[in-house]
Amino acid sequence: MLQWLKKRKKIVEQIGIVFLFAVLIPMSVSGFIINNINQQSMRYQLRESAVLIANMVSDEVEFFIKTAGQDLEELPKDELFRSLKDEKRQIYILSGNGKLLAAHNYKEQDFQKTISYLPKKLKKNTPVIFGRVKNQPLVYVNKDKPDITIIVNTTAPVSRRAIDHNSFKIILSVLAATFTIIFIVALYIYYLYINIRQLFKGIIAISKGNYSRQIRLLITAFTPHEIVFLAMEFNRMASEIQKADRKLKENNDELKRLDEFRSNLIDTVSHELRTPLTSIQGYASRLMRQDIQIDDETRLKSLRIIKEQSEILKHLIDDLLTIPDIEGMRLRTVIEPVWLPQALEESVLLVKNKENKEIIFNISKDFPQISADKGRLVQVLVNLLENAVKYANSGSKITVDAAVQKKFAKIFIKNECEVIPPKTLKKLFDKFIRLDNNTTRTTRGTGLGLFIVKGLIEAMNGKISLSSGKNCGFCVEIKLPPAKVKV
Repeated sequence: MLQWLKKRKKIVEQIGIVFLFAVLIPMSVSGFIINNINQQSMRYQLRESAVLIANMVSDEVEFFIKTAGQDLEELPKDELFRSLKDEKRQIYILSGNGKLLAAHNYKEQDFQKTISYLPKKLKKNTPVIFGRVKNQPLVYVNKDKPDITIIVNTTAPVSRRAIDHNSFKIILSVLAATFTIIFIVALYIYYLYINIRQLFKGIIAISKGNYSRQIRLLITAFTPHEIVFLAMEFNRMASEIQKADRKLKENNDELKRLDEFRSNLIDTVSHELRTPLTSIQGYASRLMRQDIQIDDETRLKSLRIIKEQSEILKHLIDDLLTIPDIEGMRLRTVIEPVWLPQALEESVLLVKNKENKEIIFNISKDFPQISADKGRLVQVLVNLLENAVKYANSGSKITVDAAVQKKFAKIFIKNECEVIPPKTLKKLFDKFIRLDNNTTRTTRGTGLGLFIVKGLIEAMNGKISLSSGKNCGFCVEIKLPPAKVKV
């Protein structure tokens, strides 16, 4: 038992123990004490009432003897006990020699038992309580004139009706009060337990990483203010933790992207720089040799290769320097009216097209001017045309179409190549993404072209989208606003 009491318990068990020692046991002890006091009080009342009845009968006897002059043997029994007809006690009137003169509620067995309790020496002219059962007092009055003895017997039924009936009422009242207290306390414990369980569940959810959990209390008149306050503070704390967790995840994602960017940048730069640097270093070393004769044609070829490889390095560096401006939305553009056919002609001159794949422009000479940064637009067109040429099937054509639809001028660049999977197509605008991966790449490039193109188009208030299908292997659609016509 002691070990059970020392064991750490739930709040319901603790409240139950407190309720047992603070309510049930005190109520039981109080009921027991009240019942004992009631029994003593009723016992006293039974004795007093028995004495009163003995005196009443004595007065009645004296009255009949004095007024009627009747002998003791001729006492009118019906008249004598008329005022006590509803009395359940047994009353005996004995003569001086012990003869029964009159009786009320007479029973032989009870009479003989009562006589056996009667003391041998009786006190005169005063009520005396005798008997062996304290809840059933016996009273006698021994008179001189006339010489009679009046005995009042409180029977067991009378005693039970007086004492037990009141005890039952007391016990019933105590039980009713106890059950009322139990009901109210149980209702309070029920609401308290439900709300505390909600707090426990919330704490467990937070400990397991579920920061979106909110505590929803069952608020009634039995809900303590402290519980409501704790729930509100817990929900506020959970919201703050959730915000901090979301921010932390965003920062982690950003760190992952930066780490991936760093890795891709190192891989790309190391790969793309190695070849042109090797070429430049090799041809520069050849030109610097003094032990061999180099003709003019070889010298010019070497210088041309050095120049081409230097341009590749410059293009790579320009792309890398453009990325922070695009991501920080700091890209500067000079928006002006641009004539698209002229921009396309300048772009074609800059496109590296070693296989001399045919590029067809389906644009009328009177195509309206568009609003753009001419230098950036040429950079975009060169990049897209080089990609179209680079990945087009051998012997296929690259077509460029343009049209004005609604509020935009649209430019379409298409080639013929294998269909690009939708999953890959969605990623082509990301940094360092190529159609051919590092293990299967057959063309040169950093994978930054389309990322830069998208940033440049959006900086010029335009939109760009990619698609791929059976009719068009690699299709680019550019939307740019038309130039405002000055009136």
